[in-house]
Amino acid sequence: MYIHQREGWPEFRWDNAVLVSLLAEIRHKQGRLLGRMEGLGFKLREEAKLNTLSRDVVKSSAIEGEDLDAEQVRSSIARRLGIKYADAVVASRHVDGVVEMMLDATQRYADPLTKKRLFGWHASLFPTGYSGVQKITVAKWRTPKSGKMRVVSGAIGRERVHFEAPTAEVLNDEMTTFLAWFGTDNMDQVLKSGVAHLWFVTIHPFQDGNGRIGRALADMALARAENTPDRFYSMSTQIEAERRDYYLQLEAAQRGGLDITKWLKWYLECLGRALDSAQAELEATLSKARIWEHIKSSPINDRQRAIINRLIDGFEGKLTSVKYAKITKCSHDTALRDIKALIDQGILMQEEAGGRSTSYRLVME
Repeated sequence: MYIHQREGWPEFRWDNAVLVSLLAEIRHKQGRLLGRMEGLGFKLREEAKLNTLSRDVVKSSAIEGEDLDAEQVRSSIARRLGIKYADAVVASRHVDGVVEMMLDATQRYADPLTKKRLFGWHASLFPTGYSGVQKITVAKWRTPKSGKMRVVSGAIGRERVHFEAPTAEVLNDEMTTFLAWFGTDNMDQVLKSGVAHLWFVTIHPFQDGNGRIGRALADMALARAENTPDRFYSMSTQIEAERRDYYLQLEAAQRGGLDITKWLKWYLECLGRALDSAQAELEATLSKARIWEHIKSSPINDRQRAIINRLIDGFEGKLTSVKYAKITKCSHDTALRDIKALIDQGILMQEEAGGRSTSYRLVME
């Protein structure tokens, strides 16, 4: 028996005593992160927002096994938010659609969630009417014609059914109940994001795209919790990093009873780790800003700027003159002159080992 077949569905229960301290910790981390972000300059804040939204879109699709071009995603988001982005590329129709859905959920978080809006999101995800090579029903609930909606694994003939969603015949009633609940202000929005995600993917109202839309709904509730469209942490990125456990927790909840305390506990803990990762990234952003503040008055050419950024972002191995020449596509003599200039300006320093293994690092590391 699945959770949606239980008597009383969808009257979820949970143990507040188990969740209250986790919820308080999440609220503290959210406030601390948003407070620190407010202290950043406009340019750094815009860069952090662009980075977060780009990762969120890419990783939410990656959870479903779809690889989106990160540069196209970044370019599409920057264009829609009016953020200047030097390396802008033309995004595909599909990438633009995925971005459009995510931005509608997070930037217009306060707007009512309606059936029409969900259908618009679904149409954005599947602009051609196809999922891969399969034609699907778009901007409508799945129909009886599509058959049973099951999550399965294993070889053909030996499949294991992990979950079976409600039948197509009851979807309109199920989603009417869900949308009415989502529109109420009757509980903490952080907790609501976890309930909404589980509830939506359990109903599984569309033929495809339910996971991505479910995570967009979770992000929408989190934006409501913070009362801001600015996103500085990515729940989808953390879920993708813990994908195996995510699916195990979902399956356990969907096969269990209406008490979803265990699911919400895992969800809040995962959200906490997402916030911790964002704090670590903020430290890296501030460190990068301090380095550029230190060298902003120094004459830097494009090759040197590219190398400095590579070193700040985490250079693999040691920087040598040979690697410098290869990365910047210049001659070895030019690489040596660039490196010497950076040393003279106090930006680079030579490591102790000399000779053919001579390497360099940033002074402010």
